[in-house]
Amino acid sequence: MITHEQIPMVLDHPVYDLNGDKIGEVKHVFLDDATGQPEWLCVKSGLFNMKETFVPLRDADLVADHVEVPYDKDRIKDAPDVDLDADGHLPPEQERRLYRYYDIDWDSSWKRANQPGETGWADTGGRRERERLGIGDDAMTRSEEQLQVGTERHRTGQARLRKYVVTEHEQVDVPVTREKVRIEREPITDANRDEALSGPDITGSEHEMTLHEERPVVDKRAVPVERVRMTKDQVTDQERVGGEVRKERIDVEGDADETGRAYGSGDGYGSTR
Repeated sequence: MITHEQIPMVLDHPVYDLNGDKIGEVKHVFLDDATGQPEWLCVKSGLFNMKETFVPLRDADLVADHVEVPYDKDRIKDAPDVDLDADGHLPPEQERRLYRYYDIDWDSSWKRANQPGETGWADTGGRRERERLGIGDDAMTRSEEQLQVGTERHRTGQARLRKYVVTEHEQVDVPVTREKVRIEREPITDANRDEALSGPDITGSEHEMTLHEERPVVDKRAVPVERVRMTKDQVTDQERVGGEVRKERIDVEGDADETGRAYGSGDGYGSTR
């Protein structure tokens, strides 16, 4: 159970469901007028944190730097939309829908919060902020829309590595050798005379010599030559986006200074001069 003193530690902190999935961030805490205790978390989620969802605080826990609630993400996401009244209060009929959705006993909770002399049901973070800033009930709140810019991933293309086989004709010069008959003649000298006269005087004879030559032989074998892979590089570009935003202006009627206008401060609350 989150106490009133823990509210500053809850605001703007992430909210996780019972499965440990992140839901969004706490933007407001709604209080019970009768008890002054926190009753509801207003969680912003979705693209640009534009969706606001109410989650019961009674069984939520502040753990380290985040809030844990005993509901799964889908149930919280499908919770009923809530329309606050003109004073920023949560109307009883709207809260009853939330209680019914989250299976919380409405009758006992309603009786406890509406004893004689009490004031309604749940208050908003707006009342708490006004008290913190010291602004009375006669103050007027000025609000404005602000652009919330983010990015989302879109598929833009696809790349694929494909390996296939092609046949190319290659020519290689290979040195080859061959044997060729060469006739050598030498005159009769004292050194070879005895060898020359060792045979018959005059007769016919034959002498054979075997010749050889080299011929190219082609063989093939597969060898690895390189490795190819695909990687992705991120390129950051600047794109300008814009949109129409609405801003409230406060005009002063009646007795006022020469400006006749009052503009709000940066915290979103108006101030008069």
